[in-house]
Amino acid sequence: MRKLIVLALSVMSLGAFAQGIKTPAPSPGQTIKQDFALSSVEVVYSRPAAKGRKIFGDLVPYGKMWRTGANSQTLITFGEDVTVGGKAVKAGKYSLLSIPGKSEWEIILAKPETSVFNYKAENEVTRFTAKSTTLPMNVENFMILFGAQTSNSVNMSIIWENTEVEFPIVADIDTKIMADIDKAMNVDSKPYFAAASYYFDNGKDLTKALAWANRAVDAQPDAYWIAHLKAKIQAKSGDKAGAIATAKKSLELATKGNNPDYVALNEKLIKSLN
Repeated sequence: MRKLIVLALSVMSLGAFAQGIKTPAPSPGQTIKQDFALSSVEVVYSRPAAKGRKIFGDLVPYGKMWRTGANSQTLITFGEDVTVGGKAVKAGKYSLLSIPGKSEWEIILAKPETSVFNYKAENEVTRFTAKSTTLPMNVENFMILFGAQTSNSVNMSIIWENTEVEFPIVADIDTKIMADIDKAMNVDSKPYFAAASYYFDNGKDLTKALAWANRAVDAQPDAYWIAHLKAKIQAKSGDKAGAIATAKKSLELATKGNNPDYVALNEKLIKSLN
């Protein structure tokens, strides 16, 4: 009996010891969040390793639905209404599934509780196709990342082995921003600099942008960044002489403000106009 008790205690001790061991996850989780348009895009997924295995067409078969990662389903959250791969998607959280192919993939967005194990067609929100390209090198761990980005778009890539699948995420922010600008210009504290910047950056009415830049300069005559914006608007409008004069003023203010970045920007602008 005593031997049995000792043996039982030994087994319990070993079990307790084993339960206290923490080892690295074979497919570690990752969360990536990209500021985008007027909000952000966030992806939560796991990163399996190739470990010498053939991935696409073997471990991950062509033509079959894949969880697009490992462990639980990959989740993607959009902070605002977007189009993904050309398909309209409302703000919210979605499960990201895929059907890999040799030359193109089907990308599926579904309700967040949807996985390859409980997939139902009625839980699917949208799907689209994306081209698959061959990379010049092998990528050991599966990864999702964000690439080229503009004020209203960002490309998202799915990468593993020597395969990359990329697709665009686009937000229609212009309508909202233009409405916000119109509304803001009817209050006492008008955002002249922000409005002029948006008009300049997005190819809007330069006459209106210049008028707002002038008002912004009047409100903050020592702000070299505002003067520099005005000079760029003048240059884009074809007023070389005015742009040079304004850029020289901005250069003087940036020198006094000890800002070498704006000194260089103004010098470059003046040189381009001479």
